[in-house]
Amino acid sequence: MRFERKHALLLLSVAVWNVVTFGNFAKNLVQAAQDGEDRAVGYWVAHTVLIVVNFAIAVVLGRLGWKALRAATAENGSAEPGVLTR
Repeated sequence: MRFERKHALLLLSVAVWNVVTFGNFAKNLVQAAQDGEDRAVGYWVAHTVLIVVNFAIAVVLGRLGWKALRAATAENGSAEPGVLTR
């Protein structure tokens, strides 16, 4: 699959967005727990799982975007867009 620079930047942007938004969500969730907010255990577990999964997705997208950006930058002088390989 061929990734161009614009694809790499999109992947990196989505990864950063996930980290920022779910980092804020995690901070708010911790604050609610420290304030003694009365919620069912399932609420805390479900939201914690959402946060962990979204951070994992951010890592995957960030790594993929970084590799695509490096591949696109390495072939900057050629007419062919960057190729992402394993």
